[in-house]
Amino acid sequence: MSLQEFEKKNLTERERGLIRMRSIMDYGMGILWLAMGIFMIFIKQFNTGLEARFDDATMKAFGAICIFYGSFRIYRGYKKNYLKER
Repeated sequence: MSLQEFEKKNLTERERGLIRMRSIMDYGMGILWLAMGIFMIFIKQFNTGLEARFDDATMKAFGAICIFYGSFRIYRGYKKNYLKER
């Protein structure tokens, strides 16, 4: 939903606030998931001790999944399709 569509719809102030809050939450959680994915992929450079406990391929696979999910959360925050009719 673009900004023009967001303004054209007849939404109450409560609904606008809900959409704004959820969008900000999606952006924030998306950034956190992206950061976790990057951390998991480059874990050997951070020297945390976790790289000895887990397989390198497992950490990279989990990191890729985290990056994918973080990207999805950011996209969902950008689209703002929260109150559409089902």
